[in-house]
Amino acid sequence: MTTGGSQLDELSINTIRTLSMDAVEKAKSGHPGAPMALAPLAYLLYTRAMKHNPANAEWFDRDRFILSAGHASMLLYSSLYLSGYGLTLDDLKNFRQLGSPTAGHPERRVAAGVEATTGPLGQGLSMAVGLALAEAMLAARFNRPGHDLIDHRTFVIASDGDMQEGVASEASSLGGHLGLGKLTVFYDNNHIQLAGETAMAFSEDVPKRYEAYGWHVQDLGEEISLEDMEKAIDAAHAVPEQPSLIVLRTHIGYGSPNKQDSFKAHGSPLGEDEIRLTKEAYGWDPDAHFLVPEKVLAHYREAAVKRGAAAEAEWTERADAYRAEHPDLWDELSLVMDGTLPDGWDAEPPRFTPDDGPVATRKASSEVIQWAAGRVPHLISGSADLEPSTLTEIEGGGSVEKGDYTGRNVHYGVREHGMTAVVNGLVLHGLRAFGSTFFNFSDYMKGALRMAAIMELPAIAVFTHDSIGLGEDGPTHQPIEQLAHLRAVPNLYMVRPSDANETALAWQFAIGQTEVPVAFALSRQGLPIWNPDDVPDDAIERGAYVLRDQSGDGDADLILISTGSEVAICADAAELLEADGISTRVVSAPCLERFGEQDQDYRDSVLPPAVRARVSVEAAATLGWDRWTTDDGEQVGMTEFGASAPQPELYEHFGFTAENVAARGRAVVERLGARA
Repeated sequence: MTTGGSQLDELSINTIRTLSMDAVEKAKSGHPGAPMALAPLAYLLYTRAMKHNPANAEWFDRDRFILSAGHASMLLYSSLYLSGYGLTLDDLKNFRQLGSPTAGHPERRVAAGVEATTGPLGQGLSMAVGLALAEAMLAARFNRPGHDLIDHRTFVIASDGDMQEGVASEASSLGGHLGLGKLTVFYDNNHIQLAGETAMAFSEDVPKRYEAYGWHVQDLGEEISLEDMEKAIDAAHAVPEQPSLIVLRTHIGYGSPNKQDSFKAHGSPLGEDEIRLTKEAYGWDPDAHFLVPEKVLAHYREAAVKRGAAAEAEWTERADAYRAEHPDLWDELSLVMDGTLPDGWDAEPPRFTPDDGPVATRKASSEVIQWAAGRVPHLISGSADLEPSTLTEIEGGGSVEKGDYTGRNVHYGVREHGMTAVVNGLVLHGLRAFGSTFFNFSDYMKGALRMAAIMELPAIAVFTHDSIGLGEDGPTHQPIEQLAHLRAVPNLYMVRPSDANETALAWQFAIGQTEVPVAFALSRQGLPIWNPDDVPDDAIERGAYVLRDQSGDGDADLILISTGSEVAICADAAELLEADGISTRVVSAPCLERFGEQDQDYRDSVLPPAVRARVSVEAAATLGWDRWTTDDGEQVGMTEFGASAPQPELYEHFGFTAENVAARGRAVVERLGARA
């Protein structure tokens, strides 16, 4: 496997290899083999093929590079350091150490030039589909004759593991269906994965699979000189109506006398003796560590920094001309480029009155989406083949289709995991996007939702059919543990509104986020609507509030705290309890994570510490509720899977009735003597 390039090319490539080996060895942890094999490709991308400016990693019209094979992170870090993105040699020496920007797998916002957090295989490739889709949508919306302001590409390096993960298959299928011609994926077909040869578990014909997806495929075999790869990139660019897969037969641990083409070069350091032998094979000083020849660094900076600065300067001139001719479009595009929202977008959200009810929160959400779409032009909808049920389509927004990317509704098909990863890519590119499905299917989406939380990415997930209240579809479709599951994810807000007004505030809250993803759980069944004056404007921001206060002076005898459709049950139960002389407060808690972030004074004002008699009510698993009910309280929830029956019968069967909640509350009060 030769580069076919000049002596300086070879020296530059070997610099990537030796930096990668040395960093992994110093950390005593990491994956040296893939960076050694892929160094020629990384060198080609960063010095010749990609349009990028290391001096401004956020330049909007840059090409995006995603290392989906995130375990090969030293390949990326070496390239970023050599290209001038701000990493230092000391950063490479501190690979995988606490506080270092060179984490074990690439992390967005930690090192300049890292476009997305990758590591869980398949996620990077899938997000790249979203990035390429965003480019196509933005180009269709904003480019005008003589003004191709949005014109960039997305490049990906993917491994055998990426090809085996289902999320990548979902996203790749969608990318082919939509004809995303500015997406180029390099498949590192090295025949080795962590446990041994890929042949142990993987024998499919990947190129044929991608051809079936509608991709343009080139299999270079071992003909992967710089010239061969450059020609393949040019050939990929010449097919604008198809994404491209370029298959490279590389040799993991390239140059290592004893570990090349072995899984031993995959997930472990080579060892000092083997590194010495490998450096000798490269013609490298075996006693040198983290050696960067001056002419290599100068060459990289000339090829990347100067070329990138010139490319951005040329684009800036075109942008100035565009702004002068299309000022309104420029203002709208600036929202995307700056990651901002229009001034006053959140003023006067829809308000609902009790006379409008009962209304399912999914139906109220549909109305609010139309309001939000009219205020936020870069809000993008999507659904996993459930638009008629989730009611999330932007009316009049048009559909995104192959060759026509002007629409605002993306049809993901039955691809929940791929949808969520693609949404992450859309949001990475500055769009405000959401995907929707039934809440139970959040299980399929968890990996990508977690990535959004790690990346501090304000993606939105809209889940409907939020409980056993969906009824006849039965336990396979009725979420039980999903609320607790997503509430456990750091940096993710799980919002379950109890009526239409809370739903409107929930959308206002979610769209306004800048660093936290938000998930909604919305009801299928109709719910009563509270007087809007009883729902404070900061109901979601605060996380919980007193919806119905107790009668009389002093503290309540009992607090009922609930979310979603069960809040109305608590309100009815409170009436029964008050008739029995038990002073009862009802707390609606649409977002427990936000409530937990409030100061102690506010939390105590909602849940006074003196009132130990508390009952939580939620048609879901009770895990986590003991924080709010205390050891003295009780939880009314689900301890088993649901059943197939009409919603009223299910709520009666599982005890979600005002009478049962009142009885449980009465028992707690009697047990505690009303107050601690």
